[in-house]
Amino acid sequence: MEVFVAQQTGQRRRGAELEGTILEAAWAELHEVGYAHLTMEGVAARARTGKQVLYRRWRNRAELVVAAMRHNVGSIAHHRPDTGTLRGDVVEVLRWMARRQHDVPRDVLHGLMAESADIQPDLSGLMSDVMLEVIERAAARGELACAEVSPRVLATPANLLRHELVLTHHPVTEETIAGIVDEVFLPLVRAVTSAR
Repeated sequence: MEVFVAQQTGQRRRGAELEGTILEAAWAELHEVGYAHLTMEGVAARARTGKQVLYRRWRNRAELVVAAMRHNVGSIAHHRPDTGTLRGDVVEVLRWMARRQHDVPRDVLHGLMAESADIQPDLSGLMSDVMLEVIERAAARGELACAEVSPRVLATPANLLRHELVLTHHPVTEETIAGIVDEVFLPLVRAVTSAR
């Protein structure tokens, strides 16, 4: 309604206001038509703007959807845990990921994974940045011999959780998170860092 009124009175939406309107429109469109049927044209029509306005900000629908998710359900960048232990931090990261997925239509994760090549690396690398921070803090506390781990090791917990989300179609349990952390990630990262 606000968008319509603003256009009728001749006010042009710009900057953060326009971007917020577009991201809300993308989120609503995503819930209404699903990822497979979401188009830049449909989002532009819902936001009452031109699709060229969307393409100036996002190169494709995958990047638009990532931005809409962050706008509507938050970003890990704003939820960097610091529990005082490596295990606690990794558990909190995975809990946050699992909670976030409850608010996202199920087909979005599948769609984004299929179109992951269309997402700029800096957009998809945020989780690795968070995990690197977690590892560096653990090394500074003396929990790890060093913080030198590969990007593949950093991505392991999130990738395993995504695997659970995509293949099981069940809510992620605390037991699942504990298994990823205790049975896979902690032994792996301790072995890798102690060997350096």
